[in-house]
Amino acid sequence: MAVNYSAKEEADGHPSGGVGLSGGGAAGGGGGAVKTRKPDNTAFKQQRLPAWQPILTAGTVLPAFFIIGLIFIPIGIGIFVTSNNIREYEIDYTGTEPSSPCNKCLNVSWDSTPPCTCTIDFTLEHSFESNVFMYYGLSNFYQNHRRYVKSRDDSQLNGDNSSLLNPSKECEPYRTNEDKPIAPCGAIANSMFNDTLELYRLDNDTRIPIPLIKKGIAWWTDKNVKFRNPSGDTNNLTALFQGTTKPVNWPKPVYMLDSEPDNNGFINEDFIVWMRTAALPTFRKLYRLIERKNNFQPTLQAGKYSLDITYNYPVHSFDGRKRMILSTISWMGGKNPFLGIAYITVGSICFFLGVVLLIIHHKYGNRNTSADIPN
Repeated sequence: MAVNYSAKEEADGHPSGGVGLSGGGAAGGGGGAVKTRKPDNTAFKQQRLPAWQPILTAGTVLPAFFIIGLIFIPIGIGIFVTSNNIREYEIDYTGTEPSSPCNKCLNVSWDSTPPCTCTIDFTLEHSFESNVFMYYGLSNFYQNHRRYVKSRDDSQLNGDNSSLLNPSKECEPYRTNEDKPIAPCGAIANSMFNDTLELYRLDNDTRIPIPLIKKGIAWWTDKNVKFRNPSGDTNNLTALFQGTTKPVNWPKPVYMLDSEPDNNGFINEDFIVWMRTAALPTFRKLYRLIERKNNFQPTLQAGKYSLDITYNYPVHSFDGRKRMILSTISWMGGKNPFLGIAYITVGSICFFLGVVLLIIHHKYGNRNTSADIPN
C-alpha cells in the first residue's frame, strides 16, 4: 500500500497517516517516534544552494595565462634587481682552516679563561650607503628541535615572581643548579650566543672604531610585552634576582648582561633576539646596527677593515660554523633573490603555456569535432 510523505514530515522522520503510527506502536509496543538519520530538508543540507561552475574555454583560459605572465615577469624583475642592489659582506670566522687567524680558538669551551681573541682583516670593495645591519650567523645549529623549543618558561621571562623561584618543568635539565632555580631557565637561554664582535676601519695603519648600536635590534613586542624583569620594592636587579643562579654555560648572571638598566636582565636585547628561535639549522640573527651619520658620506666607505672577535661560543663539537654578516636592506628586507626568481619563473611558464595553447587553438580550434550520430 502506497503512503504519501510531506517534505516536513519526511525530514522529521514522522510519516503521515495511521499506518506509520500503528506500525510504530506495534513494533515498539507503544514506543516513541521512528528515528532516522536523514538530514533536514533544507537547501544547505540537501545541497540545493545556487552554484556557479565556470566553463573553461580558449577565450577565458588564454587571456588568463597572458595576464599572469605579463604581471609576474615585471614584478619578478623588479624584486630581483632590488635584491641585487643590496650590499652584503660575509666573513666565516669558525677557524677550521689552519691558516685562519681564529684557528687557535677552535677548541674553546664555555668556561675558557682568559677568553680567546682573534682578528680578521678584510676589504670592502664597494661602499655601504644606507644603514648597515651586522648579523651573526650559525650553521648546523637546530633551534627548531621540539624539546629545545619547549625548554623555556615564558611566565618567568615575563617577570612573574613565582615562576622566577619555581620555573616550569619544561626547562629540565636546566631548571635548577645546586638546589637553586636557574634564571633564565631552559636549553634556549643556556645556549645563548656570547661572542663579542668589534669593527674597525683601517686608515693608514690607524684603527678607527666603528660605532655599533646595541639597542633597537629586538622586536618591539618582545622588548615591551613578552620580556620583563621581576617586580619588587627596589629597582636593583641583583636584589630582584636574589635566590636564583645563572645558567650553567653563562659566565655571569642575567642581571650583569649590561651596565645600562634599560638593557639588563630579561630585557637585554641580545638575549631577547636569541630567544626567538630560528626555523632552519642555518640562520642569522641581528647583532648590531650601524647608522648613517649624514647623507654626504656612506655608512661604511670602501676600504680596509678589521674585525676583532672574542671567541667564546664553541661550535666545533657539533660541526657548526660561525659567520659575521654586514648587510643593507631595502623595502623588501634583506638580500633574497629567490622571490624574484620565483616570480619570473612562474610568469615565464604561464606566458609560454599561453603561446603554446594559442598555437594549438589556432591550428585545431576550428575543426568540427562533433561526430555524426545515425538515427
